[in-house]
Amino acid sequence: MKNNGELAGLLRAWRNRLSPAAVGLPGGSRRTAGLRREELAMLAGLSVDYVVRLEQGRSARPSEQVAASLARVLQLSETERDQLFIAAGLPASLPDAASTLIPASVQRLLIRLADAALAVYSASWDLLTSNAAWTALLGPAPQSYNLIVAQFTGAAPPVITTAEHTERFERALVSDLRVALLRHPNDPAVRSVRERLRGNARFDLLWDEATLTQHHSEAKTFMHPLIGAITVDCDVLTIAGTDLRIVTYTAAPDTEDASRFALARAIGAQDVSEWNRENGQSGSDAHAAGAPNHWSPSS
Repeated sequence: MKNNGELAGLLRAWRNRLSPAAVGLPGGSRRTAGLRREELAMLAGLSVDYVVRLEQGRSARPSEQVAASLARVLQLSETERDQLFIAAGLPASLPDAASTLIPASVQRLLIRLADAALAVYSASWDLLTSNAAWTALLGPAPQSYNLIVAQFTGAAPPVITTAEHTERFERALVSDLRVALLRHPNDPAVRSVRERLRGNARFDLLWDEATLTQHHSEAKTFMHPLIGAITVDCDVLTIAGTDLRIVTYTAAPDTEDASRFALARAIGAQDVSEWNRENGQSGSDAHAAGAPNHWSPSS
């Protein structure tokens, strides 16, 4: 296939230049620098065999989702990301498209701030990546998760909060989408969120009000299936020079919630998933029971 050889060479070169420490992995004693294929596959959510076929030029053209995942893990610059897409036979980023490229400095934050739950979202609130503490608190996120769609369709992780906080949060999300559409009117990802919620009564009501609202730092309480209620402070940070947002959940030090959050991180998401299976609960069943804090598979 055209450009397959170029794609294979690029992937090998970019993998070899990226140190294990840059992605939060131990270096140890290695014959060569860079990531192993197995590590790249794990971080990108791909099979090792598929990565091997890509690097040997034997695979079919990767999907846009796979290419974006590889660009994120390999910590490519925007120009390099476009080079990857072109070599894969995919359209490069449009000039008016909202950024989905996570700077390497932000990826280091996700690795090094292990005590905080961190996630990076696009301008239209597509989840791009998150760290282990985030997964431990909320559970594994489904693919193609969009927070705005999830919030207005009841598929977001359950939060114990007040009606006032919920309304302010939803107004801020609608405001964010309106701004994203103004800045990137031709971006298919941004337009898709608006179209998916067309006809949603609550969303349409807030959309028609056309009120611009900002996010506020506030406390949120999540229900962990094994630990119970964990209250954390939520902050929304913007990344300079991009439309990306970092959402952080932190617990006040030396509090019961800090201890509960630390225990949740120690347990990890795998034990939560095993608990759900052992108790015969799907995500929606768990929500109805009010116990596990779990992403809905329908989102």
